[in-house]
Amino acid sequence: MDHYKLLFSWHMIINSKLPSVGTTIFSVMSKMAEDHQAINLSQGFPDYPVDEKLIANIHQAMKKGFNQYAPMPGLLALRALISEKMEQFYQASYHPETEITITAGGTQAIFTAINAFINAGDEVIIFEPAYDCYAPAIKLVGGLVKPFELQAPDYKIDWEMVKKLFTANTKMIIINSPHNPSGSILHKEDIDALIKLTKDTDILILSDEVYEHIIFDGEKHQSIALYPELAERSLIVASFGKLLHATGWKVGYCLAPAKLMTEFRRIHQFNVFSVNTPMQVGIAEYLKSSSVYNDLSLFFQKKRDLLRALLGETQLELLPCKGSYFQCVSYGHLSNEKDVDFAKSLVTDFGVATIPLSAFYTKGNDDQILRLCFAKEDATLEKAVKKLINLH
Repeated sequence: MDHYKLLFSWHMIINSKLPSVGTTIFSVMSKMAEDHQAINLSQGFPDYPVDEKLIANIHQAMKKGFNQYAPMPGLLALRALISEKMEQFYQASYHPETEITITAGGTQAIFTAINAFINAGDEVIIFEPAYDCYAPAIKLVGGLVKPFELQAPDYKIDWEMVKKLFTANTKMIIINSPHNPSGSILHKEDIDALIKLTKDTDILILSDEVYEHIIFDGEKHQSIALYPELAERSLIVASFGKLLHATGWKVGYCLAPAKLMTEFRRIHQFNVFSVNTPMQVGIAEYLKSSSVYNDLSLFFQKKRDLLRALLGETQLELLPCKGSYFQCVSYGHLSNEKDVDFAKSLVTDFGVATIPLSAFYTKGNDDQILRLCFAKEDATLEKAVKKLINLH
């Protein structure tokens, strides 16, 4: 017994690589929603079913024996379809064998791209509020996060101010359009400014385009792929989870010129190696005949318009939403509470879960704004807003 005590009496010292990171607010709010049986408009996932045809395709793939490792870069048939899509939508040529890699979701693609190109001391410019995986991934490899803070309500980028962040150590710029969480989008003038800023530099661009087909009001998605002078220095990340309403399948992809993709795959092969085989087979079959690319914006614009009309009956202030499936609202005229506290009170007192925007800033900036996800059944949105009408 004394020997047993001796063995376990020492204290292990752990030097955390992310000491300030705890459980994400997304997990916290979803857990609160579950505990309080609240309507969950916090995390970005649909509450309606996936197309039965797609599920049947994946079932058939399993039955036919597609249950072992896929090729490291992904199923060639799926990569070929992605290549065709890029030609169709952006008149951009990405070779399926050397310039496209299937990933375990968009987040893994982002993590892998940062690991492939960012070294200790390299600086990466991000635009905040920003998707919460960017900064931790940069820090894990010893990179330095250089956040540029965007301002509500339109979250437009002042490129002249961005230029002031440039140093000799600037290695990468991460952009995201349509933007999570704000719902803003980049326009042609933004792309022109980015071209001008990066010309004659070695700066790489990581373009998070997972909401590329969810864009509203007749706007055109300004993919980096449309601009050869940017595409040659860029890695583009996309997601089948957003496209197919199946976020839990965690299948996405990365596009880049062969020289960049070679480095990306060096990391990818030791990270996940390959991605879920029957999912790839089923998705490839589904995309051959599906009009999902063309129908998605209209599908979500109807939901955006419904949510905005419903929220118009509440005291919450609507911010613009041009893309993604997120609507931001301001409550500063109603309360002085911090956004995390206000969001938690909405769960406990009104039965609706949202996400506070401070979670998307490295410094925790609190502008008293919340993000709501409208990738939900119409009835879910109606029920949620009905609860919020009594908010004063």
